[in-house]
Amino acid sequence: MPHVLDIVSHSAAQTVRIGHRLGELLGPGDTLLLYGDFGAGKTHLTKGIAQGLGSDDMVNSPSFVLINEYRSGLAHRRAPIYHIDLYRIEDPAALVGIGLDDALDGHGICVIEWAERLDALLPPEHLAIHLRHVSETKRSLRFEPHGQRAADLIESLKRTAFA
Repeated sequence: MPHVLDIVSHSAAQTVRIGHRLGELLGPGDTLLLYGDFGAGKTHLTKGIAQGLGSDDMVNSPSFVLINEYRSGLAHRRAPIYHIDLYRIEDPAALVGIGLDDALDGHGICVIEWAERLDALLPPEHLAIHLRHVSETKRSLRFEPHGQRAADLIESLKRTAFA
């Protein structure tokens, strides 16, 4: 698959750093779909993304709220960051009316955990990130672009991730 990027993270701190590098590249309209079992590093990656976007907000798993909204820093024009956790969603019809459409309207950056629960509601343009356990501390991250913007993000991440 062209433009796919595979990275192995050796610690939670490294997963945060990878997210930070990715966050620096993001802008309004970008949507990230995170896939992975419990403890695979989705929330650590999201913490790094928010840091890379210059957010001072404390990022936590929004499992009980569904959507947390943070603000990016001045360099990213204080764009909203929508952190969405769909773990508790069993039927995609339950997503109607929770504000998902507003989050995906292009004015902010969306990071969606448990994205497989979106089913047919998946936005066509997005960056899918698959996280999986390799060992107690290691995680595999696979970045799969869907659309040109996501492919451009992958290429930029390849150039800057280890600089």
